[in-house]
Amino acid sequence: MPPGKVLQPVLKMKVDELFLCWLSESSTQAMLQDCLQRLKMPGGPEGVAGDAGQPGPPFAAPALACRPRGLDGPGAPSPSPASTALPLGAASSARSGPPVRGPRRSAGTRVACGCPLYWKGPLFCGAGGERTGSVSVHKFVAMWRKMLQSCHDDAAKFVHLLVSPGGNSLAQEDFIPFLQDVVNTHPGLAFLKEASEFHSRYITTVVQRIFYAVNRSWSGRITCAELRRSTFLQNVALLEDEADINQLTEFFSYEHFYVIYCKFWELDTDHDLLIDAQDLARHSDHAISTKMIERIFSGAVTRGKKVQKEGKISYADFVWFLISEEDKKTPTSIEYWFRCMDLDGDGVLSMYELEYFYEEQCRRLDSMAIEALPFEDCLCQMLDLVKPQSEGRITLHDLKKCKLASVFFDTFFNIEKYLDHEQREQVSLFRESESEGPEMSDWERYAAEEYDILVAEEAVGEPWDDEYEAELSPVDQKLGALRSPRAQRPFFEVPTGLGAVELYEYECGDDDLPPS
Repeated sequence: MPPGKVLQPVLKMKVDELFLCWLSESSTQAMLQDCLQRLKMPGGPEGVAGDAGQPGPPFAAPALACRPRGLDGPGAPSPSPASTALPLGAASSARSGPPVRGPRRSAGTRVACGCPLYWKGPLFCGAGGERTGSVSVHKFVAMWRKMLQSCHDDAAKFVHLLVSPGGNSLAQEDFIPFLQDVVNTHPGLAFLKEASEFHSRYITTVVQRIFYAVNRSWSGRITCAELRRSTFLQNVALLEDEADINQLTEFFSYEHFYVIYCKFWELDTDHDLLIDAQDLARHSDHAISTKMIERIFSGAVTRGKKVQKEGKISYADFVWFLISEEDKKTPTSIEYWFRCMDLDGDGVLSMYELEYFYEEQCRRLDSMAIEALPFEDCLCQMLDLVKPQSEGRITLHDLKKCKLASVFFDTFFNIEKYLDHEQREQVSLFRESESEGPEMSDWERYAAEEYDILVAEEAVGEPWDDEYEAELSPVDQKLGALRSPRAQRPFFEVPTGLGAVELYEYECGDDDLPPS
C-alpha cells in the first residue's frame, strides 16, 4: 500500500481481524510467554528501560487529612475516623501552566486494536468480561467485528462500548465502570485505594466535569458529535502517559476534586450531601447576591426533584456552580449565568432584568459606605462593554463574543469581584483577555491557589500523627506506587469491583438552551 494512504473502514476491519487471529495462534502465545519470561529475568531489558536504574515519580503518602469527616449519605454507617479522612493526594510536579499535550505513544503500548490503555475496562466489559470474569479471543474478535461495522472513529467506538443497551448517547451512569477502573489502576490515584468511601465522590466530580465541558446541548446525554468536538478522548489517552493525575486539569485532577469537595463540605453543615439557599449564600463570604442565589435554586441551571421539593441542591449541582462561579469565561459558564439572569426565559437580557439584579448590588454598596453608580451610568458602561447587535437587548451570542463576560456578570451579582474589577483599569482587563500562549484558566488558577491554602491549613491545624500515617501509607504501598504499572499488567485483567457510586439525578429539563 502506498505510504500515507489511510485504510478504508472495511479494509481496516479485515486487518484487525487478521491481527487478532494471529494473536490467538498457539505459536504466537508461546512467543509472547517467552518474551515475558525474558523481561522478568534479572538484567533483562527492563533494566535498560530505566525502571530499575532510576527512581519512579515521587508519590507522597497522604499523611494529612482534610477536615471533612464521615461524608456518606443519610443512613449510611459511620466509618472509623481514620477511614473517613479525605487524603490530600500524591505529591505533584510544579505548576507551570496547563499541561502540554504530547503525542500518543506507539501502537505497541496500546491495549488492543490501537485503543489507548484506559479503554481496557470498556473493552473487557463490552466483550462480556464482567459476567464471566474472563474474555476469550473469539469473544473479543466477535465483539470487535460487530463494533467496526457501525463505528468508524474513536468517538463512535467509545460511545458504543459505554452506552447502555438500546441507547445511542451516554448518560452519567454509563461512565461509572470506566472511571472506577481509572481509580483502581491509575498510579496517580494509588494513595486513594484505601479510602474507598471517597471513590464515588471523585467519580461524581469527574462525571460532572465531563458533562460540563462536553454536553454542550445541556441535554443530560452526550452524543458522538459532542464527543468528537471535545478533548475528552485525548485526555483519556493521556492517562496512560501521565503518571501525575493532577496534570490532567480538564477532567481528572485529584487536586481539583479535593478543592471542590472541601468547599462543599464547608457549606454542608448537616453533612447530608445537600445544601440549601442559606448554605450556598455563605460561599465566598456572602459575595453572591440573594437574588442570584434564588435563581440558582429556581431550577434554571439545576436538575432533579430535590430542588423543587426540598429547596436543596446536590453535590453534583455544586460542581457546576463552583466552576461557573470561578471561571466566567468558558461557554458553559456564560450559558449558566445567562440562564440565571434571563428571568422570563425569552433568550434576551432586557433592561428590566439587569436593573432587577443591580438594585441589590446598590443596596450592598450603600451598606459598605461605597457610592454606587446610578443604574443608567452602569448600563451605559455594560452596553459599551458587550456591544450588543440589537440596541437594548443582550443575547447569549453577544456575551460569548464579548471577551469580558466575567466583568459583566460580576457587576450584577458578585459584590467582591465587582469591586475588584472596579479597582483595576479596564485596559488591563482587555490586555489579560487578549493575551496569547498557554496560560492557566481562571478555574485552574483558583483551584491551584485554594489547594495550596487547604494544604497549608491542614499542616498548621492538624498535629502529625505517626500512627495515622502508618495506617494509610505502608512501605509496600509506597513501593507499589513507584513500580511501573505496565510491567505488572496482563493483556486483559479483570477489573476490580465497582464502588457504590451514586450519581445524583440530572435529568434533561424541558427548557432548551436559550437561542443565541
